[in-house]
This record gives sequence, C-alpha cells and structure tokens, in this order.
Amino acid sequence: QVQLVESGGGLVQPGGSLRLSCAASGSIFSISVMRWYRQAAGKAREWVALITSSGTTNYADSVKDRFTISRDNAKNTMYLQMNSLKPEDTAVYYCRADASGVGTYWGQGTQVTVSS
Repeated sequence: QVQLVESGGGLVQPGGSLRLSCAASGSIFSISVMRWYRQAAGKAREWVALITSSGTTNYADSVKDRFTISRDNAKNTMYLQMNSLKPEDTAVYYCRADASGVGTYWGQGTQVTVSS
C-alpha cells in the first residue's frame, strides 16, 4: 500500500507561481514512476507530468517550459513547480504513484485556481 497526500494548492493571479507537493508513505520502495494529473470542472482528467525513479521527466505540451516536476527521495516527496500560470491551469491537481508489483495509487487532490 502507498498513501499520497497533496498540498500547496490555492488561489493565484495569472502569471503567478505555486509549488505543489505530494508526500508518499507506505511501500514507497516499490514506486517506479510518479505523475501529476489535473482535472478541470466538467472535463476529463489529464496527465500533466511524470518523473521516474531515475529522475527522467516528461511533460504535457500544455505545461512544458512552465512547470517543473521533481522529487526528493530523502523526504519521500514529489513536487510540481508551476510558473507563468494561466486561467486554463485552474483544476484539481492529483498525484499518482505506480508501485511495481503493488498497484497504482492516487492522492486526494489539491485545488489550484488561477484568477484575477
């Protein structure tokens, strides 16, 4: 079992920045890939970024060059640094962990609202 808890969401003006955190606990040794997803009201959940256990990263085109995913293995925490935020980035942001031989786990989500 893996437990994930997101934090760091909030209200920010267009052009501003936020840093989301995803703290993992439980069978964290089995986590191979961690991802951020987001879901805007009335829309399907969409993938945002991923980071592997070796540090390889990848991003959706809509956030490339604005968002940065990272992980601190010592703190068992993944981050999403979001810069140059746009109103269309407004969504509930979820973290997901893929644990080899264990399963896929989701956090409860954190709301990000970009508005003036």
